[in-house]
Amino acid sequence: MALSSSRSWRYNVFLSFHGPDVRSSYLSHLRKQFERNGIITFNDQEIERSQTIKPELTRAIQESRISIVVLSQNYASSSWCLNELEEILDFKETGQIVMTVFYKVNPSDVRKQIGGFGKVSKKTCQRKTETEIQSWTKALTHVANIEGEHSLNWVNEADMIEKIATDVSNKLNASLSRDFDGMVGLENHLEKMKSLLHLENNEAMIVGISGPAGIGKTTIARALFNQLSFSFPLRYFMGNVKGSYRRTDCDEHGLKLRLQEQLLKKILNQKRMKISHLNVIYERLGNQKVLIILDDVDHLEQIIVTTEDQELLQQHGINNVYNVAFPSSEEALGIFCLSAFKQISPPNGFGRLAERAAELCSNLPLGLCVVGSSLRKKKEDEWEVVLHRLETSLDRDIERILKIGYDGLHEKDQALFLYITVFFNYTKCDHLSAMLADLDERDGLKTLVDKSLICISTNGDIQMHKLLQQVGTQEIKRQEPWKRHILIDPYEICDVLQSSTGTGTVMGISFDITEISKVSISKKTFRRMCNLRFLRVYKSRIDRDVEVHIPEEMEFPHGLRLLHWKPYPSKCLPSTFHPEYLVELDMQHSQLEKLWEGTQPLANLTKMNLSGSWDLKEVPDLSNATNLELLDLSGCMSLVEIPSSISNLHKLQELMMMFCINLECDSSDSSDQRSQRVSLSQKKLDDKTQLKTSTDRAFCVKLSNAFSALDGEADTG
Repeated sequence: MALSSSRSWRYNVFLSFHGPDVRSSYLSHLRKQFERNGIITFNDQEIERSQTIKPELTRAIQESRISIVVLSQNYASSSWCLNELEEILDFKETGQIVMTVFYKVNPSDVRKQIGGFGKVSKKTCQRKTETEIQSWTKALTHVANIEGEHSLNWVNEADMIEKIATDVSNKLNASLSRDFDGMVGLENHLEKMKSLLHLENNEAMIVGISGPAGIGKTTIARALFNQLSFSFPLRYFMGNVKGSYRRTDCDEHGLKLRLQEQLLKKILNQKRMKISHLNVIYERLGNQKVLIILDDVDHLEQIIVTTEDQELLQQHGINNVYNVAFPSSEEALGIFCLSAFKQISPPNGFGRLAERAAELCSNLPLGLCVVGSSLRKKKEDEWEVVLHRLETSLDRDIERILKIGYDGLHEKDQALFLYITVFFNYTKCDHLSAMLADLDERDGLKTLVDKSLICISTNGDIQMHKLLQQVGTQEIKRQEPWKRHILIDPYEICDVLQSSTGTGTVMGISFDITEISKVSISKKTFRRMCNLRFLRVYKSRIDRDVEVHIPEEMEFPHGLRLLHWKPYPSKCLPSTFHPEYLVELDMQHSQLEKLWEGTQPLANLTKMNLSGSWDLKEVPDLSNATNLELLDLSGCMSLVEIPSSISNLHKLQELMMMFCINLECDSSDSSDQRSQRVSLSQKKLDDKTQLKTSTDRAFCVKLSNAFSALDGEADTG
């Protein structure tokens, strides 16, 4: 389409007609109706008619949004009218709308130039050049093929005029607007969508637009409709299908009938239409060129569909799907600035604040627009207040939209969503499966992906948008305390740990101790929380000193799968600690000197991170940790040896020992010999293990001894 959406029009309508046939009768009534409806019509009363079209008339056609050609019996008697028709059809190619009215003349007579209309046309063509005749003939054939109102089909002429005025109003209301001007990245989305639609073909096509809430699916769909609708004689944009669909009280068949009925009423402009079976829509629209966009769908069949539910598209065989990606950081800043400053970049003094705001919105277009609008015309100190609030809570307008996806989940999938929110964002899928092995959440991940609530990267990382995480956090806070499966409020947790008031309902605790000055944990605190699976204790700010007292007799829950305690305040885990089900142990910067005594069942353990534990003197026997993939001992400066059981860890992918400066070395081994031993060890581990160190001393005799068995096997192989 050659015309820009920012094109402005001087007139709404230009009327082409043969004066003696209609001016004082039909046309005067039509003009009067247009005036009542606020439709601005070009008035040609003062233009003198001649054989050639006047420049001011050409300009009037060019400056009118819609041209209406009133074809009457003697329309073709005027070379003025025929030249005017050619001009109108030329401008139609640039995106202007052309409508037709067949006034007391049959459309087929105009198309074929026969009957009374044909006689008049042939008379006008006498003494004209062959070029002119062919050009007029082509124009008349073209305009007769444009569907319009036929006066012979109407009993009441006033009704026909009212219908035409309504159609004109609707076309003006749906015309190319400036609503989408300047939207950052929108043009790129539209080009990709149009390539999926294959507009050059005349085949039926169903295309899906998929993505999380707030990503811009509806905006893309509306802009696409805005651009394409003029190429389709019949078109309709139905918004909020899901909301309308749920408000009805019919069965599934009745709901489909109601939806089809509503579509046909709007598309065909027939208010009283009733349908009795589902094939009516195919019978009425089967041979028509139709554009239908249904926005926000949860379980129906459509033409262009926007939805957060990717599974819906798969179920209905919709393979042409445009997955809306998040904008780049540069585009996100532009989207935000358009809402906040009405310009593409921040003004002087607001650059850092704008970048911070865009980052807080995590590049989600909805968030960028809502937050940007809320900050418009505010001063810098006011920005600081709003941004600080955004760091801890979510704007209500954003939350209301994002929460729709969560509310539509099954209870088990909601629980999984909350676990990911608090504990497992950016976790590998396999790692999450191990964590939730006893909770039967195998199908939950697919559901969350299908609902666009998470995505899974090419390397298997689960990724949840930052704003969706805040939705999950707010949902936990809204739950009744005795129903919460996850505890996140630090003061509530502190009370539970000190007074032993936890219950079997609690599955996870995420405890930020930053704001708590002192915590004394009861030795019986975990006894009542027999189903606790995930325990994370941490400080979000390292500049805060917090006293945490743990009794030696304290019993951790036996079913614990995640233990993340940074920094752990005791020298050793309690003697009653059972790591049988433990999948991840993260005790960074702890005061531990050792973990436990003897050999423990560690078959489920995949990650152990003890980095920064300066006082750690020994690593326990890990011979049973046959699934261990990561062992991080970086910065364990008191560590003097590592167990030979590491040689049995055939699934180990990362062994990190940077700054283990007190590991004892065998001076009889040369640097080359030590390097050779390490090389052999890496070869035995199928080149997966990454031995990371910052000093040659870390590759010492104890490390070499740990791999001695592997070296021997490699030598013999």
